[in-house]
Amino acid sequence: MASPPLILILPFALLLLAMALGPVLAPAGWQRCYPWVALGLALVTAAVYLLVRHDAASLGQAAHEYLSFIALIGSLYIIAGGIRIEMPAGATPGSNVLFLLAGALTANVIGTTGAALLLIRPWIQRNRGRLASYHIVFFIFLVGNVGGCLTPIGDPPLFLGFLQGIPFWWVAQKCWPMWAVAVGLLLGIFFVLDRLAYSRIPAANRPAGIGAWGMSGLTNILFLAVVMGALFVTRPFFLRELLMGAAAAAAYFTTRKPIHAANEFDFHPLMELAILFAAIFVTMIPALAWLDQGAAHWVGSQPKPAFFFWGTGGLSAVLDNAPTYLGFLNTLFGLTGIREMPLLLNQKAVEVAAISVGSVFFGAATYIGNGPNFMVKAIAAQSNAPMPSFLAFIGRFSLPFLLPVLLTIYVLFFWD
Repeated sequence: MASPPLILILPFALLLLAMALGPVLAPAGWQRCYPWVALGLALVTAAVYLLVRHDAASLGQAAHEYLSFIALIGSLYIIAGGIRIEMPAGATPGSNVLFLLAGALTANVIGTTGAALLLIRPWIQRNRGRLASYHIVFFIFLVGNVGGCLTPIGDPPLFLGFLQGIPFWWVAQKCWPMWAVAVGLLLGIFFVLDRLAYSRIPAANRPAGIGAWGMSGLTNILFLAVVMGALFVTRPFFLRELLMGAAAAAAYFTTRKPIHAANEFDFHPLMELAILFAAIFVTMIPALAWLDQGAAHWVGSQPKPAFFFWGTGGLSAVLDNAPTYLGFLNTLFGLTGIREMPLLLNQKAVEVAAISVGSVFFGAATYIGNGPNFMVKAIAAQSNAPMPSFLAFIGRFSLPFLLPVLLTIYVLFFWD
């Protein structure tokens, strides 16, 4: 089918603009109206694809991807909400760095979504008394995104690559230097910020180590394992999502109410994410079609690794990074004429690494770049943690702190 007219990207652009400006200009009104704004824009795109372009297949594909996405995010949110990790308050900059490093490593075992939802509450708890917005943002950077770049379990784009035939340990073997540099730089920047903030607090006023260590709801770890195992189930259709839903339901109904109460668990953050991302998945269909059909015309037959790093990354910051990853991987197949994954990895390893790193790292740049980002934001806001707005997240943190790290990765590994 021919590329969609450029005007069809307008609903997606308006949705991004509303998400950026609505909470800033009219926070109360946005909370009341965001479902109607989001779903209304999605309905416009869906109507055009059904009634004008007669392309129900694209809508069906988007619906399938959305259901897989929300099944994973929703099940992990519910299961993590039933696990209570108690930590003393009074964290120091050094112990915070160790916590973030542990979270980045954990993301490769239970995914960035699982790690972020499991650890965000104890992260907030341990920094009570001096919690600042940079604490939440760097948690999103490291635990919700960059940290999960070493295994296919770590982030959804890498899992899609695994399903396409990329060996399980290939990403770790090829991308660990990029991971180490990015994690090291982000931890270093965080330590400087946290140390400066900590030093401004008089010693007598610094939060003490109040509270005790402890964990409850540990039976939910079994349900978490079910969800991780379900990721590898591809047949029959929707069995994976049914397994995730069953694990989430079992976790919810077997978790003791005091644990949910202590975690301030409710379904509002999940409902907000479900509505907004439903609209994103529908309205981004034309944008992905332009990417899929126009790349060869824009860049020629032999694009440099930089194209795949910045192209995949730039779009992953505003589109869902999983279909963006697939779009650029398919573009690489098309431009090279290679159809076998082992041959592609042998001849174009740097380009595939650029697609992998770009999709994971740039997902940290905005609240909508990756599912965990928005969920962490919602949980932090629910806990009355200070959070930057959509635009402030980009202007105060992504541009001054994340972008230099991404530039360093580009210069060191993808400059050609």
